[in-house]
Amino acid sequence: MKTKTIDSKYNNIVEDILNNQHFKELDKLSHHGTSRLDHSKRVSFCSYKICKKLNLDYISAARAGLLHDFFTDTYTNSSKYTLIKNHPSKAIANSEKYFNLSVKEKNIIESHMFPLNINKKPLYPESFIVSFIDKISYIYEKFAGNKIR
Repeated sequence: MKTKTIDSKYNNIVEDILNNQHFKELDKLSHHGTSRLDHSKRVSFCSYKICKKLNLDYISAARAGLLHDFFTDTYTNSSKYTLIKNHPSKAIANSEKYFNLSVKEKNIIESHMFPLNINKKPLYPESFIVSFIDKISYIYEKFAGNKIR
């Protein structure tokens, strides 16, 4: 996925995140047949577009959508469930080192694995949207993303 989109408003919202050297490290990590960086960009931009269309907080959706998988751990099959459950907390901790997060952005990140992790519930419409787009992106990336050209 291209680093820059043709939507300059979106680019301005996420520019500081995309330029962060620690965040750029996600490009080196494989994720659903793409890089974790490309996956995060896809979730962020799609969530931004939907929230903007629905007159919701598209800024929080774009930023939290980009940061939802901001962790550098990898996993084996035996640790996969633990990582599914715990990586949102790791993403928040990483994000807070470099960026100021609103309460809404934290909820978007911590609840993006709902309903797989039922202990962290989405509290905002934007949280549901990012969680849904994350699942759709996973399906696209895992089964079609790199096969369709």
